[in-house]
Amino acid sequence: MSFTDLIEPLRGLFKDEVRALGRQLGLPKDLVERQPFPGPGLAVRVIGEITKDKLDMLREADAIFRHEMKRSKLKADQYFAVLTNTRSVGVMGDFRTHGYTIALRAVKTTDFMTCQVVPISYNLLGRTATRIVNEVKGVSRVVYDITGKPPATIEWE
Repeated sequence: MSFTDLIEPLRGLFKDEVRALGRQLGLPKDLVERQPFPGPGLAVRVIGEITKDKLDMLREADAIFRHEMKRSKLKADQYFAVLTNTRSVGVMGDFRTHGYTIALRAVKTTDFMTCQVVPISYNLLGRTATRIVNEVKGVSRVVYDITGKPPATIEWE
């Protein structure tokens, strides 16, 4: 790589260690605590074939979820949207649709080796789901993942 001032091997650190290092380095809180930092790229949040259209859908849904979480001031260590490979029938106006299902996930953790689900109010989930199905073309359903780690992992990879 021809980068200068590249710090490696950050990839060997766990998420909590990357955040701690960022704090020690004096990086801005918005950068250290941003979502979905630190973590893998968006590709692990697309189940099945990865296409530009699917990544665009995921980016839009994730931005809506992040906006609604920030607006609610609900505390979570990591939260994000996943574009599942499940498609289901929906209704928009007088027409049937056949769109993807978005899964939302929000967790609390101290070390990212275990986690507990963040209880989100039905009001916040409902507002977020309504926005996603109305604003993200190709999505017809939104679900909330309530599985802890273990047995699940934080990501859906």
